[in-house]
Amino acid sequence: MASSTLSPATTSQLCSSKSAMFSSAQALAVKPRRTQMVGKGKGMRITCQASSIAADRVPDMGKRKLMNLLLLGAISLPSGFMLVPYTTFFVPPGSGSGAGGQVAKDALGNDVIASEWIKTHGPGDKTLTQGLKGDPTYLVVEKDRTLATYGINAVCTHLGCVVPFNTAENKFICPCHGSQYNEQGKVVRGPAPLSLALAHADIDEGKVVFVPWVETDFRTGDAPWWS
Repeated sequence: MASSTLSPATTSQLCSSKSAMFSSAQALAVKPRRTQMVGKGKGMRITCQASSIAADRVPDMGKRKLMNLLLLGAISLPSGFMLVPYTTFFVPPGSGSGAGGQVAKDALGNDVIASEWIKTHGPGDKTLTQGLKGDPTYLVVEKDRTLATYGINAVCTHLGCVVPFNTAENKFICPCHGSQYNEQGKVVRGPAPLSLALAHADIDEGKVVFVPWVETDFRTGDAPWWS
């Protein structure tokens, strides 16, 4: 088998060619620096060493950061607009009053108008409405056909069942574990440990508005456990 011998000029051309191929792939200019020929027997190894990249060919870091910021902005803006409908879907619009309360809603989701409510609900009536934080809350009609100044949260203080009002016994009786509360929601029989929570029932522009109760519980004389 015939062997060939490479001259120094030929090896320089090989190194220059290899450096040129590397440069085109990396978009950097690499110049051959030194060529070594190591020969032993019939074999020969060609070693090429490249010089360092010129400083004026290094990409500008500031420009790279700017491009990254532009790319991030281009992605973030459409994503943000897409999230808005989902956010508004899961967070319903507020319907509170200027005083920080919540307008009471009837079973159909309509605002409770005090004068209309009195016409259709007799003395001693206790009917569920939607109150603070969406909790079921009893709106109470007094014996003189006026609305009570408080609403009674219907969530049992034992395990969270909704407590119906038993007209025959004039009590709130929990169907889950038998807890009982008097007509004002004060606990009279366990296992519920606490009385039903209260809320102020105010009238604002003709509408019933529930406002958080932070004063002393008039039924027990204690501080309100729910605030």
